[in-house]
Amino acid sequence: MALCKESLEGFTVKILGIETSCDETGVAVYEPGAGVLAEALFSQVALHDRFGGIVPELASRDHIAKLTPMVRDVLASAGLELADLDAVAYTAGPGLVGALMVGGSLASGLALGLGIPVIPIHHMEAHLLSPMLVDDPPVLPFLALLVSGGHTLLVEARGVGEYRIIGETLDDAAGEAFDKVARLLSLPYPGGPALAELAQGGDPNAFDFPRPMRHKGLDFSFSGLKTAVRLVLEEVQSLDGRLTDAVRRDVAASFQAAAVDSLVEKCLRALEVTGLGRLVVAGGVGANRRLRTQLKATCADSGVRVYYPSVELCTDNGVMIAFAGWWRREEALSSPAIIARPRWPLSELAPVR
Repeated sequence: MALCKESLEGFTVKILGIETSCDETGVAVYEPGAGVLAEALFSQVALHDRFGGIVPELASRDHIAKLTPMVRDVLASAGLELADLDAVAYTAGPGLVGALMVGGSLASGLALGLGIPVIPIHHMEAHLLSPMLVDDPPVLPFLALLVSGGHTLLVEARGVGEYRIIGETLDDAAGEAFDKVARLLSLPYPGGPALAELAQGGDPNAFDFPRPMRHKGLDFSFSGLKTAVRLVLEEVQSLDGRLTDAVRRDVAASFQAAAVDSLVEKCLRALEVTGLGRLVVAGGVGANRRLRTQLKATCADSGVRVYYPSVELCTDNGVMIAFAGWWRREEALSSPAIIARPRWPLSELAPVR
């Protein structure tokens, strides 16, 4: 593919961002200097709720239905026409392949029709860069904890595109573990936020759940923690055949405490190993209140500053894709092609000059 740099070298570049990696449809327009001109986000929670999880085919079909009208609405909110756009950025992976194809198809079609470049974006890099959109952004280098339903990574970021993964989950991602335990507790989808809400009224010390791989390197493991919760629930239910609300709250609080402890302890160890003094936390689980409170307290003691995107940008969204598109503008393709990579290692990305 040929690179198209000339049209993106100016400062007043308007980039349309499209996010369709999973079950959120996100659209935004970003312009350096001006910031986010307009954005829209639609969640498919109601669609997938009755199935207790994401159905990939339904997710793809809903993206098809929602995406084009959302692009029109966002452009109208920004006071723009299609002809005002300078580039289109879209999530090319990782994610559900059908969902990725929907965003990639529209992005490439728009770019081809308008004669503008298209920029394929790595979903996790977009999360990693999203804290740079806050008023007082972090400065590279920093340590990044990328924690969501599909990923749990510790990344040493020396520059944009200069990433070294120093820790990752060996089984379930943290968000996935939250969702699975939520199902054990008969909580609605999505389980993570519901579990965190239930945990607010519980005792985090009621059950002594394990902190897997506590003293073993920088990798994570949450599968054993989930199994420990299941065994406790089976034991409690065997006594009287039912779970009281009080027990459910205590189990939720104790599980959350164990999961957060694991995340915090690995972050502190990674900061010590890398010698970095800044920590970025991004991804859906980054909105968890207990995680934020505990990281703030523990990192303050060691002089480490913690950065987050806004709570609204912790979930998948078009803003982070458009913003990452600006950073990756020199990789814009003048010959649009649909790229959809369900698996895409972050370490494969090239450094940005």
